[in-house]
Amino acid sequence: MSDSQWTKQGGTFSHKNACKEFGLTEDEIIDAMKAGKLQYRQNYAHGNPYFRVLRKEVEAFAKELHGNKAVEEQEIKFKLKKINREINSLKRKLSSLEKQKVELLEIQKHIKA
Repeated sequence: MSDSQWTKQGGTFSHKNACKEFGLTEDEIIDAMKAGKLQYRQNYAHGNPYFRVLRKEVEAFAKELHGNKAVEEQEIKFKLKKINREINSLKRKLSSLEKQKVELLEIQKHIKA
């Protein structure tokens, strides 16, 4: 596979994120890398090693292991989890902003009085 996949935005991700996104175990990914089924590159973040793998290869590997239906189901679960996380984050931000608004309105009342 050409280097373009390695440099393309979203073309790679860490082996840990691959586990989360496709419902694979770390051992399954490591074994596939050792068997030559997955290309990988070793990187470091804050001194800690991790493996970068190609998204297309991991997806094909997951389909080979668990089938198309299971991969699609896992993809939906992952997307729902991501959406719920974002919704909860926005709810917390909204709550904080509403509290600030109430406080500012109270200050404004005292200034006018």
